Amino acid sequence: MADKQSYDFVIVGGGSAGTVLANRLSANPSLRVCLLEAGPTDRNPLIRIPIGIIGLMRSRSVNWRLWTEPQAQLNHRRLYWPRGKTLGGSSAINAMCYTRGHPSDYDHWAQLGNAGWGYAELLPYFKRAEHFEHGADAYHGVGGPLHVSSLRHHNPLSAAFISAATAVGVPLNNDFNGPQQEGVGLYHVMQKNGARCSNAEAYLHPVRDRPNLHVMTGARVQRLVFSGTRAIGVDCLVQRQPQRVMAEGEVILCGGAIHSPQLLQLSGVGPRAVLAEHSIPEVLALPGVGENLQDHLDISVIQRASTPVGVSLGPRYWWRGLLGGVQYLKHRQGEWTSNLAEAGGFARTQPSLSQPDVQFHFLPAIEIDHGLDLRQTIRHFGYTLRVCDLRPQSRGRITLHSADPNAAPCIDPNYLATEHDMEQMVRAVKLGREILAQAPFDPHRGKALYPGAKVQTDSQLRVYVRAHAESIYHPVGTCKMGRDDMAVVDDQLRVHGLEGLRVVDASIMPTLVGGNTNAPTTAIAERAADCILGAC
Repeated sequence: MADKQSYDFVIVGGGSAGTVLANRLSANPSLRVCLLEAGPTDRNPLIRIPIGIIGLMRSRSVNWRLWTEPQAQLNHRRLYWPRGKTLGGSSAINAMCYTRGHPSDYDHWAQLGNAGWGYAELLPYFKRAEHFEHGADAYHGVGGPLHVSSLRHHNPLSAAFISAATAVGVPLNNDFNGPQQEGVGLYHVMQKNGARCSNAEAYLHPVRDRPNLHVMTGARVQRLVFSGTRAIGVDCLVQRQPQRVMAEGEVILCGGAIHSPQLLQLSGVGPRAVLAEHSIPEVLALPGVGENLQDHLDISVIQRASTPVGVSLGPRYWWRGLLGGVQYLKHRQGEWTSNLAEAGGFARTQPSLSQPDVQFHFLPAIEIDHGLDLRQTIRHFGYTLRVCDLRPQSRGRITLHSADPNAAPCIDPNYLATEHDMEQMVRAVKLGREILAQAPFDPHRGKALYPGAKVQTDSQLRVYVRAHAESIYHPVGTCKMGRDDMAVVDDQLRVHGLEGLRVVDASIMPTLVGGNTNAPTTAIAERAADCILGAC
C-alpha cells in the first residue's frame, strides 16, 4: 500500500454530485478536499460537442456501459444502462435536458419525514446552481455555475412534434420548470455558448487550481476503511497502484444509484444475506442498501420520413453534417449544437390525473436500441418519439456478482413487476401514436417502423412493450433518505448507524421524480454542501 494521504473530506465519484461538493467544500480554504473519479478526465472532444452524444452512447472510455440482469417481464432481455465514467459523470454523456421534476415530487419527500426537502426548500438550491440564459425570475437564477440555455438549433421535425402534440390537446409550454410542468415545447439544455455544460465544466474546472483541492482521475475505490463504525478513509487503485486515502472529517459517496450501494456492500454495509453470500465481513447490517431501485422505463414510436429534413447517418446527410461541423467550429451554431432530444414535454394519459404521468423525448432521427443499432439510421431519415412512465410502482435492487471491487454490479430493476406499470406503458404507446398521426407530420410521413401498422390491440401492444421497452437512464433510490427500516441515510444524508459517512447522489431519492434526474441531483448536492458545512 502506498503512503497514506489525509484530507478533511474524501469525495468518491467525480460525477454530477461529486463535482458540486468539490467546488462548494473547497471554497473554504481551511478545508482539504480530495475528489476521486474512477474514469479519465473529460478531455474527449465528443463531450463538449452536443451532438457528440451519438458517439458517447457507444464509448468504452467514458461510459461504464452497464447491463441489467435478464428482465422477466421484458422477454428476459438484458437492458443497456449507459452511465458516465469521467469527470462530470453522466452529465458529460447525457442529452443535456434540464428539467427538475414536479413540485409535488419533493413535497412527497418531505411528507415521508425528510425535513427540508420540500419543493419550497429545494427551489433556492435549483436557483443557486443555475445561470439561466433568459434571466432571473421566481423560478430561475442567474450567476450560478450551471449554464441553462435555449437550443441554438432545432430541426423542423421538432417543430412538427410540438404542433402535433398541441393538436391532441397537450398545452404548449415554453418552460417545464416554471409555473407548471405540463405541456410540450423545446427543452432548455445545459449548454454554454453552444457547447455542453457538464457539472465538471460548471463546478470543477473553474476551481481546479485551488491548492486545497486534489482531484485524482483513474482512481477506482475498492472499499471503505472503517475504525469500528466510523469511516476513516478509502482504499483505491490509482492508475492501477494501490493507495489509501484518509478522511479526518468525512467520506462522501457520490457514485450514483448503482455504484454507491455497490461500494457500501463491498465494504460490509448492506443486507446481511448479500454480505454473507460473498463472505464480506460485516461492518453494519443495513437492509435498505441497494433496495428501492427505480427507473423510468421508456417505449418508442418510430416512423420513417419521406423528406430528408431530419438527421441521418447515411450519404444523403453527409454534406449537411459536414456543414454543421463547420458552423459549430467557427460560430458554435448549427446542427452540431443539437442535443437530438430537442423537443418533448409532459402530459397526462388520463384527464382525471392531477399531474403529468408521462414524459416525451422527440428525436428527428431513427433511434433504435439506444443508437447501438444504426442500420435504419444510416439507411433512412425518420423520427422517434420516446415516451416514459414517470412514476412506476416497480422496485428493483442493486447487489453484487462477486466480492471483486472491479466486477460489474448486479442490476435488477424488476421492470413491469406490477400491472399498473404495464398499463401505463400501453397508454404511453397509444398517446405517442396519436401524436405522430396528426396533420403536422403529413408532409414527412413515411412507413411506420415501430410498433408498425399490424400492432393495434392492447394485447399486441403489450407484446411490443415486452420486446422493445428500454431505460431512459434515470436510476435512483438505492440508498434512500428516510426514517423507516429500509432507509439508508437521514435527512442530512448521513448513513444510519455509522459515523463520518454520507451519501450524496440520486441514490438518496426516496421516490423517483417526474423528469430528468441531473438537475435534481445537482440541487441535492447543493443542499448537501450546506448540511455538511452546518448551514441547513
